[in-house]
Amino acid sequence: MLHYHRLGAGAMKAACYKEGDRLSLNQNAGQDTNAAADQTPASARGGATSDKAGLLALILKVLDDMKAEEVVQIDLTGKTSLTDAMVICSGRSSRQVAAIADRLAEDVKRDLGILCKSEGKETGDWVLIDAGDVIVHIFRPEVREFYQLEKMWQPMAAGA
Repeated sequence: MLHYHRLGAGAMKAACYKEGDRLSLNQNAGQDTNAAADQTPASARGGATSDKAGLLALILKVLDDMKAEEVVQIDLTGKTSLTDAMVICSGRSSRQVAAIADRLAEDVKRDLGILCKSEGKETGDWVLIDAGDVIVHIFRPEVREFYQLEKMWQPMAAGA
């Protein structure tokens, strides 16, 4: 865990916390310790909720709650520098794909303090969510069939 404090404009302190390969910035550090502690990610406070298994469990729970279909989990630990795990699932419509993506990003941010990057929510055909240790692909069924990501990644996961 890396802690970095600096004095910025108006002598405001900022704290930067290292979470794996991510850095999180807490602009309120030093203003009110209770408020700053509430906004500090759990992993920066020493919580164990940000580990890969906890993140993956949360993602799978949200996908189940949102009725995602054909959920496939692929362990890529040590096989690529991209991520440690990939989850691929389908939604029945563009609206459901976008709703799953929104809910997933909200819950990961709320529960683990991880800001997810996402691409493709505008069209709702294929949404990619990058949560760091886990990448999630949410497809409409026709688009998933066309790209067949499972066939590209599963032989690598099973063969190594």
